[in-house]
This record gives sequence, C-alpha cells and structure tokens, in this order.
Amino acid sequence: MLQAARHSGVAERQAVFEVFARSLPTGRRYGVFAGTGRLLELISDFRFQEPELEFLAANGVVDSQTLSWLSNYRFNGRITGYREGEIYFAYSPVLTVEATFAEAILLETLVLSVLNFDTAVASAAARMKSAAGERNLAEMGSRRVSEIAAVAAARAAYIAGFAATSNLEAGRSWGIPTMGTAAHAFTLMHDTEEAAFRAQIDTFGTATTLLIDTYNIEAGVRKAIEVAGTQLGAVRIDSGDLAVEIAKVRALLDDLGAKNTKITVTNDLDEYAIAALAAVPVDAYGVGTSVSTGSGAPTAGFVYKLVSHQSKNGDWINVAKTSAQKSNLAGRKNSFRRHDSDGVATAEVVHAQSAEELSQPHAKESGANERDLLVQLMTDGVADSQFVGELGTSNARNHHAASMAALPSQARRLTRGEPGIPTLLS
Repeated sequence: MLQAARHSGVAERQAVFEVFARSLPTGRRYGVFAGTGRLLELISDFRFQEPELEFLAANGVVDSQTLSWLSNYRFNGRITGYREGEIYFAYSPVLTVEATFAEAILLETLVLSVLNFDTAVASAAARMKSAAGERNLAEMGSRRVSEIAAVAAARAAYIAGFAATSNLEAGRSWGIPTMGTAAHAFTLMHDTEEAAFRAQIDTFGTATTLLIDTYNIEAGVRKAIEVAGTQLGAVRIDSGDLAVEIAKVRALLDDLGAKNTKITVTNDLDEYAIAALAAVPVDAYGVGTSVSTGSGAPTAGFVYKLVSHQSKNGDWINVAKTSAQKSNLAGRKNSFRRHDSDGVATAEVVHAQSAEELSQPHAKESGANERDLLVQLMTDGVADSQFVGELGTSNARNHHAASMAALPSQARRLTRGEPGIPTLLS
C-alpha cells in the first residue's frame, strides 16, 4: 500500500485513522482499553534498520525508492485516544492516528497487535477483579503464552486491578509487584514433604507460602504448621474441590492456632470459579490460563480504519466503509462519558466531526456532567511522558479504578447482557 500510494501521489496527504471495535465480545457488558503505554514506546522506536531493509530488498518486497523512504522513516504525527485503563464500548474511538497516509498506514499491524491483546487481557482481568472483590489476585499465566506476550499480559492484568504477577520481567520493565510460590516439583524433589517445607522456610522465613496439596492436603497443613509454626504466611491449594478444601483447611489452620495464615488458591480459575468461591474463606487467587489466553480473554476485535483524509486541493473528505456488517462512522470523533448527579455513568456520547470541523481539534466541547474521554497521547511523534513507562502503568491502573467505580452496578455483572451504558452517536 505504501509503495503504490507513493506512486499514485496520495502517500503524503494527511489522513485520520481510527481504532474501534464494532462490538464487544459476546455477552460482555464493557471492555477495558489497555496497551497504550507499550504502544507509544514501540511507535517512538519504530525504525527500519539495515537488516530489515536488506530483507525487503533481497525479497523484492518494495522498490529502491521506497527502500530509501523507509530508511528515513520516523513517525511524526499526532495520536489521541482514551486513557489507558478506560472503560470502552462498541464504536468507542479508543485511538486516533493523524499523519500522512504513508506514516500512518505502516503502523496498522503494530497498533492492532498491541491493543487487541492487551485490551483482551485487561477486560478479562477486570471481570475477575469484580468477582474477587477485596481479595487479591495474582497473574500467573506466563507459561501459557509467548515470552513477549507474557510480559504484556502481566502489565494489562495489573492495570485492571491484579495485585501482582509471577513474571519477574514484568516487574523489572513496568514496576509491577512480583510474587511466586514453589511448584510441586520442588516438593517431589525432596525425600519428604517435610524436608521441602524446611528448605523453603530456612531460605525465606515463615512469611513464605507453602504448597500443601502434593500428597494429602490435611497432612500437608499439619506438616506446614509443624515446620513453620503458627506464623506461617500462607498455604496454597492447587487441586481438588476448592470450596470444600478451603473450608477444611481454614478450620484446621484455626484449630492449630494459625489463625493469621492465609489461604491462596490456583487451579485454572476464571471469573466464574472466583465468584463461586465468594462465600468461602479464601484470601487470594492465582490466575493463569483464563487471564492471559483466548480461553478467557477473547480478542477485543479492534480495527484500524481510515475515517478522513485531505484531497489534492487540501480539503478534508470524510470516508467510511459501507459493506454489510462492517460499516463504520465517517469522520474524526470526539467522545464523552455522561454521568448523573451522583457521578454514575449513564451514557457514552460519540460525536462524528464534519469535514469542516476537522481543522478544529475540539469542535464539540463536553457539557455539564460529561467527561471528555479523549486525551493527547503523542504530539509530533513524541509521547506524553505521563502515559509511558512505570508512571504510565501506575496512572493507567489508577484511572481504571476510577472508571470502573463510575459504572452502574448492573454493568459489572458477569452474566451476559446489554452494554453497561448506551452509546449515543451524533
């Protein structure tokens, strides 16, 4: 597309691309927008170096003139969008890229691969956080996805309310709290369960978490307290009928005097399993597969569509795809969240700007009890520092908590239903 556009003369015309989803995943009442912090850093560093250029040349992908253009590529455009962690709905304009057609078209795959994955994870994690309430959640899905996706998943889950991750690279890269426990292999490697427990306690002290279900849960609890004492930090259960086993373990810990020892559970948990454990005395959950993979985090379905561009005379032209079931609104959008007098969200208002309005960044201002959802993320190819790095991750987590708190209670239900609030298009 880039090479053909350069040959036809439209490559350097200004264009507006928009990221949105035509619908939420089936049955979902809201989505959580995530990935912005990672994406902005990736766009800032997006370059074609010699190895890439040599590959393109050797395989005849583009001609020499386009290779020369790519060798000098750097995104210099403007990006606006929702804050990371924000709640979104169908047709929410979560990201808008404004640049020349040539600059913007190269980013399509990068933008969608980051935002679709991170948003899918954050949206799933938010449902689990709603089910868990005040109990802590730890992300433990690194072994279910690629090594790069594992770090991204940990970050997205943290933004959506998880307390920690077992992925140390995510902790190093994004400042996310890390945690972990020993696996069954550690216990099995020792001659006895007691020897394994003693090795762990001798190394990490009594604040650690002991895995108690390698052989027999009741015996494991008794041996854990015998070795560590009643100040043991926590025990972990990874098998069995969790609701039944948790109740038994809590009663046994209390009988042994370990009333402050917490109980952590793992074992293929999702939001429904977590909700089913709401009435039992569990303290924390470790979630892996269902938060980091498609089994529990279906893709957000974001698309990257041209919505407006300049003609050869410099006039703006709004455009939209009109094919069946894949249509969209033409024109750059403004978007607002409407609230009642108690601060509860009641509607999302999306305003499509006319071609005449495109020269005015804020042609429609938010009204009373409306919150402007769009912020400027990148100007002249430079990302706003509040949205990237550890600071951006922390800000996204805080913004998500506030955005979720403003949703009406029915929007947070796990059952299938209509979107949490209606979207009003103008």
